Amino acid sequence: MTPLGRLIASRIRLTGPMRLDEYMQLCLLHPEHGYYATRDPFGAAGDFTTAPEISQMFGEMVGLALAQAWLDQGAPKPFTLAEIGPGRGTLMADILRTIRIVPGMIEAAEVTLIEASAHLRQMQRKKLGQITHLDNAADLPAQPLFLVANEFFDALPIKQYQRVAQGWSERIVALDPDGQLTLGLAAPEAGAAAPEGEIRELCPGAAPVAAEIAGRIAAFGGCAIMLDYGNWNGKGDSFQALREHLPEDPLAHPGEADLTAHVDFLPLAMTAQRVGAMSSRMITQGEWLGRLGIAARAERLAQAGDAGAMAALHRLTAPEEMGQLFKVLAFWVPNAPVPPGFDPLEPHAHDA
Repeated sequence: MTPLGRLIASRIRLTGPMRLDEYMQLCLLHPEHGYYATRDPFGAAGDFTTAPEISQMFGEMVGLALAQAWLDQGAPKPFTLAEIGPGRGTLMADILRTIRIVPGMIEAAEVTLIEASAHLRQMQRKKLGQITHLDNAADLPAQPLFLVANEFFDALPIKQYQRVAQGWSERIVALDPDGQLTLGLAAPEAGAAAPEGEIRELCPGAAPVAAEIAGRIAAFGGCAIMLDYGNWNGKGDSFQALREHLPEDPLAHPGEADLTAHVDFLPLAMTAQRVGAMSSRMITQGEWLGRLGIAARAERLAQAGDAGAMAALHRLTAPEEMGQLFKVLAFWVPNAPVPPGFDPLEPHAHDA
């Protein structure tokens, strides 16, 4: 058992079983043994590879979309150019390089990263230099906001509920007779009817973050682009762990594996509309990048000697790679043009 696993087991012996969101929070952000507090998880030497690490084209497309949205809204100055969950800082570096071609944009941008990990903050400063770090979205300033969140919402802790004969039971982390971590069920409570055995997930932290982002956009202008793997009004068990690029039991190595769950984009869109922002319909990453012209960019890079450009294009956009699994959603200020590559959310689409 890992050092964090031993701590969690000791806590369960003292206070009883632990909720899944508590377990996930400890595994990812424990100050001494948490996953993001102790390592660089990205790239071939880490546990997973995100889209910005695959190719500069991803960040270029995001940067161009944000730049066009900024121009469409009258080029506000100053504005917050933010990323939440910025990893190594690779995506923001590519965005900054891309928007330099837009007159006045880089000068007006106040670069801000929302990052909980002190370890990752150090990596981001090395790559980006002088930037502002914030602890959470609630600390964002009261001014126009142009923000990207790539693989952020999937790392927020989730709760899981399983339908049993007597109602809905919350799934918990407990100890088996051998003292190993195992999943169990709390006492059932009444709730909506569903087939027995069905599992539903709830991410308590997602809507508050979406509300902070969309609320600033509604009040001051701007645009947010969120990319993640997930679904619209999704159901089922998506709690998972990735270690050395391979899936494993999420209870096997606490603090030493990346824990995530699929994002439900429906509550994010509903939250944005509730606080006065516009929301797009969910679109696949492959379709969105295709609409922005990534294929033409890949061809130009290949012609210029980038031997990996076409392979990167395939990985980012092909349905069997990241193109179908990953989805994209946008928020923007009412009465402004729809951000590039998106379609507005149709009336009554909440029930789709």
